[in-house]
Amino acid sequence: MSVLALRLAGPLQSWGSSARFARRTTEAAPTKSGVLGMLAAALGRDRSADLSDLAALTFAVRIDQAGTRLRDFQTAHHADTDKPMPVSERFYLADAVFVAAVAGDDNLISALYAALRAPVYLPYLGRRSCPPQGPVDLGIRDGDDPAAALRDEPWHAAAWHQKKHRKKESVSLPALAEAVAGGPRGGTVRDQPLSFDPSHRHYALRNVVSILIDVPNPHHRPDKHGEPAARRPPVPVPRHSPEALLAPLPPQFPLDGH
Repeated sequence: MSVLALRLAGPLQSWGSSARFARRTTEAAPTKSGVLGMLAAALGRDRSADLSDLAALTFAVRIDQAGTRLRDFQTAHHADTDKPMPVSERFYLADAVFVAAVAGDDNLISALYAALRAPVYLPYLGRRSCPPQGPVDLGIRDGDDPAAALRDEPWHAAAWHQKKHRKKESVSLPALAEAVAGGPRGGTVRDQPLSFDPSHRHYALRNVVSILIDVPNPHHRPDKHGEPAARRPPVPVPRHSPEALLAPLPPQFPLDGH
């Protein structure tokens, strides 16, 4: 057993699990069905192909940079009649960064890793209009627990985002992992893919648990002004500054006029 780690980052992402008709929402983190769909596309599989081997992979995802939720309105015309279609409302995540991991058989994980490095169909982050920023694959890790692999993975947020937290030596990142037998059941999401066939898409429920993962902050810097104020060197005041104009002038002439 081995684990494949993935970095999912881009200008826009959208991971819907219950989107219907003209309202297409997005979850706060990548769904298992969305990530497995990306891996199936990299392998070059047809949408009607058997998914049993991919569906058997265990999945976990960590939110390294939550991003900002955006709403967009789109219009379209019918391809045959040219009649206007209903306006659709679509939601996206902007500037988000996630680290996902899938665990399974060594041969399958190796095949997925090779496919991501030379994909048959280019990967996208939930929707075709959302290309990834940079390579998706982070490499193969030993083990059979994707959540454990995320605990050992460094923080992959953008540098500007990490610097916003530079006063913290480490940060706690939320993550979603599949529930294990004998552990907490957590909540249920309908993102376990059974079929990607456009004529009969089918998804099952999956139990997930929320966890927190502490990772070190590579941009941690102590407060530069943390020393006592008495030890700071005095700041010279320019002669013609407003402070200088308000400061009392030194005596230059005797008060009696002589």
